[in-house]
Amino acid sequence: MNKYLQETQMLNFNHSSIQRLIKKQGWLNDDNFKKISKIYNFVRDDITFGYNTDDTISASEVLKDGYGQCNTKGTLFMALLRAVGIPCRIHGFTIDKKLQRGAMTGIIYKLAPQSIIHSWVEVQYKEHWYNIEGFILDSKYLKKLQEKFYDCKTSFCGYGAATDNFQNPQVEWNANDTYIQKEGINHDFGVFNSPDEFFEKYQQQLTPLKKWVYRNIGRKLMNRNVERIRA
Repeated sequence: MNKYLQETQMLNFNHSSIQRLIKKQGWLNDDNFKKISKIYNFVRDDITFGYNTDDTISASEVLKDGYGQCNTKGTLFMALLRAVGIPCRIHGFTIDKKLQRGAMTGIIYKLAPQSIIHSWVEVQYKEHWYNIEGFILDSKYLKKLQEKFYDCKTSFCGYGAATDNFQNPQVEWNANDTYIQKEGINHDFGVFNSPDEFFEKYQQQLTPLKKWVYRNIGRKLMNRNVERIRA
């Protein structure tokens, strides 16, 4: 299990900001179930849904941003879990860009690759590995999205969600798998010990120009679209 508890460059859980957070929240005093549950809820709701500059930023940078998407929220989630002694690993995929339609619009959507790098976190609890993905959308954003598309009772794909039960997705953790983008997956890369290992092998298929456009223009427009929903 040691490899699932190690600190890495991205999972920099000894960073002062992460250690301060853990001490403030008192997570080290909890049993393993409460550790996972409380950290899950923190990453889901205190770190709001949004798009960072890059998938490979460190956990401390995600915490500083205060927002994230599947890959970056996953990095913070893993770092916090490992910091309190919970083994975890990353499972890599790609998702169809249709999942981002609405958050991603216009020319930015057209420029995006058809398949986008995605991941969820696998957490070990009582010798069982749980697939944890439901932390991506914060509860406020998801609720507003459900209100906007109140007539959708079954499958939904767009605005950062891909689920077959839109009005009641499996996003609460109670020793179970959680999902919010699973139905958008189109390729499975398998399991990796850390995000560093995964992203060293697989990254978004963007030219240098497209990467610059995303970082400096695209993601800001996407975050604006997300905020419109949340507000």
